[in-house]
Amino acid sequence: MTITEKVAYLKGLAEGMKLDTDKNEGKLLAAIIDTLAEICDEIDALDDAQIELAEQLDAVDEDLSAVEDIIYEDDDCDCDCDDCDCDCDFDDDDELYEVTCPNCNDTIYLDADMLEEGGIDCPNCGTDLEFDFDCECDDCDCDECDVD
Repeated sequence: MTITEKVAYLKGLAEGMKLDTDKNEGKLLAAIIDTLAEICDEIDALDDAQIELAEQLDAVDEDLSAVEDIIYEDDDCDCDCDDCDCDCDFDDDDELYEVTCPNCNDTIYLDADMLEEGGIDCPNCGTDLEFDFDCECDDCDCDECDVD
């Protein structure tokens, strides 16, 4: 039984008992029952407002989720792009070269375009790394080259 139903039951009991509302006790009970009825109406209104607010909050949450998907779509890729559907610029055909920074020993992976620039700053410590390709070998597998 809900609160509203209980208040209606009390109101029915009071009417069934034929309370004398001219006496102080009858006036008091009638006023209490009327106040309880008003409280029930307020609770029902608050319940309706809460349900509406929850629906609006769900709609905002869905909209925010859609915006986050658009903004952060590139940041969600945690793969090495061998078998993913992301839009990253990684090309499986690009050959990567592994370089170790002599200052911080951080391993850096570079593609051929980055190597042709002749150098970069280490992303970890900022040390200027220069690449020299004066080697006479064809495949750069010798110990003289910095390319692994």
